[in-house]
Amino acid sequence: MASNTADGETAKAKLHGRAFYESIGSPKFVLAPMVDQSEFAWRMLTRSFLTPAENAKVLAYTPMFHARLYEEAAKYRDSHFEALQSPTSTSKTLAPSPASAPSNPEEPTPFLDGNPAFDRPLFVQFCANDPEHLLGAAKLVAPYCDAVDLNLGCPQGIARRGHYGAFLQEDQELVYKLINNLHKNLPIPVTAKIRILETKEDTLAYAKNVLAAGASIITIHGRRREQKGHLTGVADWEYLRYLRENLPKETVIFANGNILQHGDLEQCLEATGADAVMSAEGNLSDPAIFAQPPPLGQEGREYWRGKDGRGGYRVDAVFRRYMNIIHKHVLRHELPARRPLFVIGDDESWLTGGKEKDEEQEEGPARKKRKKDGGSGGGKNEKVTSPNLVAIRPHLFHLLRHFISRHTDIRDALARAHAGDVPAIEKVLDMVERRVAEGLIEYEKTGGKNVEEPEPEPKPKLEAEESKETRKEANANDTESSGATVKKCKRPWWIAQPIVRPLPKEALANGSISLSKKEKKKQELAAKAGESDKKGGDKKAAEELPKTDGTEGIKEPTLDTKKPTATTDELVAG
Repeated sequence: MASNTADGETAKAKLHGRAFYESIGSPKFVLAPMVDQSEFAWRMLTRSFLTPAENAKVLAYTPMFHARLYEEAAKYRDSHFEALQSPTSTSKTLAPSPASAPSNPEEPTPFLDGNPAFDRPLFVQFCANDPEHLLGAAKLVAPYCDAVDLNLGCPQGIARRGHYGAFLQEDQELVYKLINNLHKNLPIPVTAKIRILETKEDTLAYAKNVLAAGASIITIHGRRREQKGHLTGVADWEYLRYLRENLPKETVIFANGNILQHGDLEQCLEATGADAVMSAEGNLSDPAIFAQPPPLGQEGREYWRGKDGRGGYRVDAVFRRYMNIIHKHVLRHELPARRPLFVIGDDESWLTGGKEKDEEQEEGPARKKRKKDGGSGGGKNEKVTSPNLVAIRPHLFHLLRHFISRHTDIRDALARAHAGDVPAIEKVLDMVERRVAEGLIEYEKTGGKNVEEPEPEPKPKLEAEESKETRKEANANDTESSGATVKKCKRPWWIAQPIVRPLPKEALANGSISLSKKEKKKQELAAKAGESDKKGGDKKAAEELPKTDGTEGIKEPTLDTKKPTATTDELVAG
């Protein structure tokens, strides 16, 4: 692989296509680019669950950056990508690892993003609509990553207004220019991420244009541009299989969509024929999604397995790992002293004062108590710019979604913590650890009756023992309801588990989305004319619902910023 230097030159010829893919270890699992959510600390957390051999098969992307802003504004760059630590820094930090330390003490020290000691392979993603701005931004990150990716998949309104992401798909000439300019002038490879179009043939022509422009790898999200929010629906893996069979064999394809649990990874690879599979929201709910579950009897303290053989990583374990990474790598200081994670059989006396501590945490005003506690990581008046600190609360609301729906006091405590307020977040962690311990104790006392169990299976099996046929059948027979998926994914509230979106028809039925007056009138006229659902009853749900691109059609509810538990759809791009 071509080795990068600070001035943008390369010691070897730039590799392309499959040769490049093989040079970075032929990764099979890919952490998706997610706006403000695939930052360094989360990438490190994802990698922390993997063995060295498994890590060699994992590729990660940065969040999506805006190319023009990245090229023009140093403040934007500093608040989004922390590749170097200044040698003049006076902050108290841990010594850099030997692999990261420069030979010349006057040179900047590799810091977080793209650090060759622990954050590779890494692709940096940009959105753009101007070839020169994109090239300028890409050159700035080229020394600190393995490739630059062009986002052609973001479906959000801000991408429509800014004319980037999935809203470039009608301008194939511009798509070609953006990629080709990087291919010709950037010292590292360029890749691209797209969404499928209305037909397989149109999607194939789109992919061919991206590859002809010089993309070494193409990622295909098996959803159309209008499939977002409550209209997300199910990704179409058949489109990806079609592309695999009709593109040149040497083409490197990453598949994206429908990855909720570990078992979905291999199923996707088999169904699509892709070289690798990418996870976005599935990873946000469970950053251990790429890791193999431990064998029976070797769960340790972090992994829990129930009486039915189903399990997963405990949210307190994931939360603690995450905060340890924040302390060690981002804040650069010693880890807090922590007791071992509780398991049944441990001393329970430490739980005695738990309710008092929780009540103290609930009392306000939180700002005054936080000022009294002190510590690094930001009070209300301290502006936090580190992307790794800013992302903590959004990550925790996603990770703990099922947990805080039951323990609303912990939800409220998390909501009161300001961005980057690490001492307050540590208190929330303590509350979570206590509540998980209490749940585990109650589970043992009641024989598992203290949690809502899914309907009993005829023959319960471990996750690793579930047959591929069973998973395929669940997907094939569940086109009208998300019920089977919810049942498959359901775990006790102390386990990291996916958030299953209702399918579009369900969202329409339960009022999550509503039709505009114009759409209602169209349906009434169609019904009167005898052109109701009977005529097209076998159409897919996504095809039966009105599109959301533009000002008319579906009206989705606006986000109430006063409700901190809400997770915006903008968290996941493309």
